[in-house]
Parts: sequence; structure tokens; C-alpha cells
Amino acid sequence: MNKLISNILASSSPRRKEILEQIRFEFSVSPSKINEDFNIDLPPEAFTEHWAREKAKDVAKDYPYSLVIGADTVVFLDGKILGKPRNNESSKKMLLSLSGRTHEVITGVSLINIDSKLDITFNERTFVSINTIRYKDICKYIEIYKPHDKAGSYGIQDGFSIHVEKIKGCYYNVMGLPVSKFYYHYNSILKRNFR
Repeated sequence: MNKLISNILASSSPRRKEILEQIRFEFSVSPSKINEDFNIDLPPEAFTEHWAREKAKDVAKDYPYSLVIGADTVVFLDGKILGKPRNNESSKKMLLSLSGRTHEVITGVSLINIDSKLDITFNERTFVSINTIRYKDICKYIEIYKPHDKAGSYGIQDGFSIHVEKIKGCYYNVMGLPVSKFYYHYNSILKRNFR
């Protein structure tokens, strides 16, 4: 059997790091240099899986004996993928479009180990219902929390939580990593491939 040397998170996301630390998962961080191209014509599930895998592959080249974890999260509404806002105006438009409606948050996760030729990619979907938000509250939220590094321009774990009416699905998926599904696949990999 092959021996897994280490786990690498191919992301600089503090939320993903926090989720893995919360379950006392041992890992180090080596962010991918891949940037998503939102012009590629893929459905949201395939989009997130594609970019999660590209990120994992990018880092795995430098860590062939490690298990590399790539992830990509988007918000999906009205047939459109919403990534991270470019600026405050983009952020306002995103949040106004989410106000009073239910949207989907989809995260793709990819687990790659080059030495064992291991390559698993999956996605998770969560439905998030948002209360109607006043324009001034949107502006205040952006000013305080500066959510430019978050898909859909909000963080469910920060001050935006007061606007979330309900969710259906994995809460941690909205944060950026569906931890239960991730751990299921991780344990399956260990049992099948490593000792």
C-alpha cells in the first residue's frame, strides 16, 4: 500500500481553513495560482468541479506524494453563476439580486494524489433563502465586512447571518467546504488506498 505523506489545502480561504481546523484535520496550506474563467460554458455543478480540480492539479504538481484538496464555490441564481464581486457596485448588485429570494450555493471539491493516481471530484448544493434587505443595510454590510472575497458577496457566518431566513442543506457548504461529504470521501480514500 502507498503511504500518504500529508494533506494540502490548495486554497487561501480562511473559511475553509477554519472548517478543517474545527475538525482537527491535519493539513498545510498551499494556495493555487489558478483563476476561474467565468466565460466557460458549463452548468454550475460542472463549473465548480472543473475549477476545484484545476486548482488541486495545479498544487499537486509540486506535492506528488500528498493529498491535495481543491475547492470552488459559486452562488447560482436565475441561470447565472455569481462568483466574487469585482468592487462595491458589483457587490451591491449581487446582494440586491439575492434579496427576498432563494438561491443555490454549489461547492465543487477535488481530491488528488499523483503518486497513487487518485483523482476524485464531487459537488454539494445548498439552498439559501434570504429575507428582503433594505438598500441602506446592504451598503452598511459591504462597508463593514468588505465581502469582496466571497462568492455571492456575502458570508453566512458573519453579519450577513441576520438576513438569512433559512437554509436547506449543508451550512458549511455555504462557507466554502461541505465538511461532512468531504470527510466521507477522505475516509473512503484512506480505507481503499492507504495504510
